[in-house]
Amino acid sequence: MARLPRLVVPHQVHHVIQLGNNGQAIFRDDADCSVFLGWLRDAAKQFKVAIHAYVLLPNQLDLLATPSDEQGLGRLVQWTGRHYVPYFNRKYNRSGTLWQGRYKATVVDAERYFMICSRYVELSPVRLGIVASPVEHKWSSYAHHAGLKQDSLVVDHPLYWGLGNTPFDREAAYKALFEQALTAEELHLVEDATLKGWVLGSEKFKASLAKSISRRVSPAKRGRPAKQRSILSAT
Repeated sequence: MARLPRLVVPHQVHHVIQLGNNGQAIFRDDADCSVFLGWLRDAAKQFKVAIHAYVLLPNQLDLLATPSDEQGLGRLVQWTGRHYVPYFNRKYNRSGTLWQGRYKATVVDAERYFMICSRYVELSPVRLGIVASPVEHKWSSYAHHAGLKQDSLVVDHPLYWGLGNTPFDREAAYKALFEQALTAEELHLVEDATLKGWVLGSEKFKASLAKSISRRVSPAKRGRPAKQRSILSAT
């Protein structure tokens, strides 16, 4: 069966994952991270994509982003890679691809899953044992949301602003969300949807989105449809 084109819906939040080829490192030092974020910042402005959350890991990057059109997200990823990969290859005397295939992405039902995805992204260094607390990992958007520094790459989502009436209230409420780790079910939902490209949302959200774009947004149920009972056989 032919693979469906990647689903990108303007003005909807997307969770994006890009992996290093065969698990290899794509960021080896702080300079790599700084250079990459500079190009990502330029691309976000150029292609009108709002970056709400991000994390750079040794062999992976995650984004929560809202594109303004269908092409913006793909162009952002492509443009950033077109600049970063030659830089990385020259610096480390290597050649060839850096990424493991196409980037992975899912449309997110923001009302239900935005905060879960934001925690998923910014808690990644803790889950991987890189740091003990998200505040210790400087290559993520956590410090911005927690009020520790301003990050010009980040565009705060309205749901973040809804956490409180003042910056202090919002930052305190956001930090409180991180006092508990995500459940195994939440982790599975985010990872499964993103890696497979299916929409992460409630059934109502999926049905509404599928109707508006005239496309399937979740896996088809396996097996043949059940046969309807004949009215004659039931009498």
